Amino acid sequence: MLTGKIALVTGAAGTMGRAAAKALTDEGATVVLVDIAGEAARRCAEELGGGSYAFECDIGDAVMVGATVRKIHDDVGDVDILVNNAGVLSKHKALDTSPEEWHRVLRANLDGAFYLSQAVLPAMRRHRWGRIINVSSFAAKSGGITAGIAYSVSKGGINSLTFSLAAETAAEGITVNAIAPAYVKTPMVTEQLSEDERNRVIQKIPVHRYCEPEEFAHVVCFLASPLSGFITGEIVDLNGGLQFD
Repeated sequence: MLTGKIALVTGAAGTMGRAAAKALTDEGATVVLVDIAGEAARRCAEELGGGSYAFECDIGDAVMVGATVRKIHDDVGDVDILVNNAGVLSKHKALDTSPEEWHRVLRANLDGAFYLSQAVLPAMRRHRWGRIINVSSFAAKSGGITAGIAYSVSKGGINSLTFSLAAETAAEGITVNAIAPAYVKTPMVTEQLSEDERNRVIQKIPVHRYCEPEEFAHVVCFLASPLSGFITGEIVDLNGGLQFD
């Protein structure tokens, strides 16, 4: 359903980014993989094939984001679908969070999503069509089970960014939504949580398992598709029953 569309995925060298990029490619989109780890993004693009592209970019740098989006325009075309997936985890609670860590997490998780959205919106407005898909987290609602304060606050900011952008663009053929996963099977879970933390998390999740990256990617594809055009300003929970709304 996405043939002819150009999709930009950030954090594309990571587990969730790769899964989203593959699913979008399978739906016919031309995928642009953006990551601060440029070589890893290039390897992912080679694995995907099908005319995928890779760009190295520090999304927390507004100037670099602008330059990267202009180069994407010149080399590939205008971005139709933006997946703001890049992010970093912090497990530190309030009294253990330094100012440096606070700014590092918000820079990666929130600033980058704003800068990229700002950079791709003019073309979406010209085409009267666009999809912005932000990656939030269950931590935005729970305050963080294992996540720290900077991470949880950054994802709360992502929710507010989603609402604000959706309100601005709803009449222009652009939808802005977010996905709020809880514990996708990624290195954030398998490597950054202790075995005891992982066991406690599994017991809290009613379905008693982690979310598979492909399940996350499936929701990305739905929100990117023409069939989701009447949905905007929504936070789609992907949490295995941790919270019902």
